[in-house]
Amino acid sequence: MTITEKVAYLRGLSEGMSIDEKSNEGRLLKAIIDVLDDMAFSIADVEDGLDEVCEQLEAVDEDLDTLEQDFYGDEDYDDEDEELYEVTCPSCGEEICMDYDMLCEGEIECPSCGQHLEFDIEDCESCDCGCEGCAEEKE
Repeated sequence: MTITEKVAYLRGLSEGMSIDEKSNEGRLLKAIIDVLDDMAFSIADVEDGLDEVCEQLEAVDEDLDTLEQDFYGDEDYDDEDEELYEVTCPSCGEEICMDYDMLCEGEIECPSCGQHLEFDIEDCESCDCGCEGCAEEKE
């Protein structure tokens, strides 16, 4: 049963009870039912509008999905992100995020204070990344 139907049922009950509409209670009850009736119609309009917006959103979602398939194809972009390392500058205390390849290079300048930082990575010898640090150590 919808809200509109429930309000219509209440209106029928009040009319069936033979309430005198000229009494204070009768006028109040009639005014309450009229307000409920207006609210029920407003809610029904909002629900209809919401249904229409939901249908439009589903159509846009389907169109976007088609565009994504056309643009990206079947490529898997859910690959794991590269692991990042945090290094703290001993001079200014700035935390610097870098990946393994940057660490393999063996040195970096702090972006905050310009301090020259050097790294000694043991595992870099077995690395095949091709960075300058690896190439120099292999020679």
